[in-house]
Amino acid sequence: MTMYRRPVSNTWWLERKPYFFFVIREFTSLFVAGYCLFLLVFIAKAGDSQEAYATLILSLKSPISMVLHLISFTFILYHAITWFNLTPKIMVLHLGEERIPNALIAGAVYLSWGVVSLIISWLILGG
Repeated sequence: MTMYRRPVSNTWWLERKPYFFFVIREFTSLFVAGYCLFLLVFIAKAGDSQEAYATLILSLKSPISMVLHLISFTFILYHAITWFNLTPKIMVLHLGEERIPNALIAGAVYLSWGVVSLIISWLILGG
């Protein structure tokens, strides 16, 4: 006997707002992976030679590169924010019998993100 499989359209994710935002968040993972790949290439070029590094830096100053970085930044920021907002739903914490509020968990994640960002900025800028 064959099991019945309900047909699902290719646009199922457009039918409800939460589905749409879920698919968009998953799509932004491509930008996260792409930027990680870019950073690996950047590190490799920085270690190759001064000419290779200078060529890469020059290409990063082009308008196309600026636009691509802005688009990537926007998608990566959206990905991070939506992921951090999911944290309280994924990680349910209790203090004794009482559940810790979602806002407190999300706030702790955002605070950690800010502190780590400040430390990295301080290290990069020569604090």
